[in-house]
Amino acid sequence: MFSATRQIFNGAARSAAIALCATAALSATGCGNNYRPVVSATNPVGPASQPTKYVTAISDAKTGGNGLITVVDVSGDTVLANAFVAPSPSFFALDNVSQAYVLHTNSVLIDSFAAQPGLMTNVVRQSSLAAGSTPTSIYPGSGSNGVYITEPGVSRVAVLTGGAPPAARQDLPVGANPVYTVGISGSPRVYTLSQGATPGTSQGTATSIENGANNTISGTIPVGISPIYGVMTNDARRAFVVNTKGNGGANGTVSVINTQANAIDTTITVGLNPVWAETAPALNELAVLNQGNGTAAGSLSVLNIPLCSALATVGNVACDPNNPSDAVGFGTVLGTIPVGVNPIQVAILQDLGKAYVANAGDGTVTVIDLQRLVATTTIRVGGKLNWIAATSGTPTGKVYVMASDTQVMTVIRTDTDVVTTTIPLQGFGVALRVSAP
Repeated sequence: MFSATRQIFNGAARSAAIALCATAALSATGCGNNYRPVVSATNPVGPASQPTKYVTAISDAKTGGNGLITVVDVSGDTVLANAFVAPSPSFFALDNVSQAYVLHTNSVLIDSFAAQPGLMTNVVRQSSLAAGSTPTSIYPGSGSNGVYITEPGVSRVAVLTGGAPPAARQDLPVGANPVYTVGISGSPRVYTLSQGATPGTSQGTATSIENGANNTISGTIPVGISPIYGVMTNDARRAFVVNTKGNGGANGTVSVINTQANAIDTTITVGLNPVWAETAPALNELAVLNQGNGTAAGSLSVLNIPLCSALATVGNVACDPNNPSDAVGFGTVLGTIPVGVNPIQVAILQDLGKAYVANAGDGTVTVIDLQRLVATTTIRVGGKLNWIAATSGTPTGKVYVMASDTQVMTVIRTDTDVVTTTIPLQGFGVALRVSAP
């Protein structure tokens, strides 16, 4: 049967070749052994392949037992893996190669693992910090330069090498009551924020640490009262420190650090009790979330943060491309948009110019158009929201949000801004991270 079929095929092919030669003879010479097919292969059609992305969520059963890890595939919102961490997880960080670190309430334990579909409980490693360190936050860096863990119990920041488990490298002295370390992967230096001996009254500081093979302290920079959080621009030239109490006035402030000069650049006044911030690189903007008084609506302050550019302004010879100064309008508050009650975090969708604010007080997510600086919709989620993250995609990006009193992670489509599904966590939400924005 196979031989007969091949003969029929060969005969049909020869007939087709003869017909093609007869046609080709009108415009070219030669056929026979010079026959070349005229049918081109068609490339596969359909949607372009999407980069693989994962969401890793940490939850707490609140029964005294182990905390839980849930790894989710972004493309299908399906659970790929579950594993356990130590009890009472409190803080979760993920570096740029999906190495994960978890801290725990009233504990010196660090859980570490590679967030991946094949995650198993037996590959979650545990290590410990010094007794009495009471670690509160982790900046994971790029792993190779250092993982930074604030230790308010001993007024230090622990510097560890990345991996599972991380290995101790140094323990550096910083200001009293350190709360957070600001940096990006590969930045020349990072900044550990400390609230001082009397948080809420003392002036805060930012301790600059050289982010290399030797993590030495290179300066101590005064910032505002009660620094709580910070972000750095993608080019690592500016760091923004969110000061909850500001300079002692009614509103909070943002201390801007010129990271190349390693000094304060300027201070910007924002709203009441700012608690979080996020950059919008494509817009040269910074979104600062103001919590307000906890009972009335909070707000989002959008700041203009462009640096000078020799290309942007013809003949701008005064702009040093190696150490650019602030452009005209830097620090201007472009708009202040009302959001929900007791907002806790803001996430920016990098490719659409939208911000999503998680409101803990009323269980909603406020969607903000960063082009028009207006709130466009309010999405009802429910629960005391405590974490939100956004990721882009085609045909739609997604926003993931969780609450401290519910056992699900809610998924929102960014093209329609509606809830599409919820993912079970088997515990109450603590924190979540996406592997890529």
